[in-house]
Amino acid sequence: MSTTTTVDSTTTASATLRELSGLDNRPPRLGDCALIMIDFQNTYRTGVMALEGAEEAVAAGARLLEQARAAGIPVVHVVHDGGEGSPYDVREHIGAPGDEVAPADGEPVVVKNFPDAFHATDLEKTLTGLGFAAGSGKDLVLAGFMTHMCITFTAQQAFNLGYRPTVVAEATATRALTTPDGTVLPAPALQAAALTTITDLFGIVVPTAEDLRA
Repeated sequence: MSTTTTVDSTTTASATLRELSGLDNRPPRLGDCALIMIDFQNTYRTGVMALEGAEEAVAAGARLLEQARAAGIPVVHVVHDGGEGSPYDVREHIGAPGDEVAPADGEPVVVKNFPDAFHATDLEKTLTGLGFAAGSGKDLVLAGFMTHMCITFTAQQAFNLGYRPTVVAEATATRALTTPDGTVLPAPALQAAALTTITDLFGIVVPTAEDLRA
């Protein structure tokens, strides 16, 4: 029978790799960033791929998107295409972005087929055209789904490419999964683990968009 995994709160935390490497952990100024909205697709709101906290994350993503547009910064939307008939069919409503976070006219949309939004896509080229070239050390703000998958692996590759990624935690979500030993890892635990993985090296995590510097 499956059980719930618990976390020992008495464990002493190690220094992060970011701290040991002397990397800056200050949140960026929103006006200096480009925003990447990752996989805010309807499939994560209902059905087999529904995420815990998806509606709250979409609402937070909509607020973040509104702030980004008001600040006049570049916004890039990413959608995952799993092919015809899949839960990620971008030709159908299930694979489209939610209305609250839909691209506006002129905002580029990048289609991906892997968790890393940079892999085999035009994302790096698109960012370069917007003045955010790889290796520049410029700030990217990431939001979307799923935290343990596309957000984590896109943050990792952004870091590898020389960007400085920041994830807005309230605008992300994931789902419960079964661990290799058969226990159930609740969505909040997986969410915390994924965000912690990012903060160990790949980037900064802020609780809300309001935690970005004005």
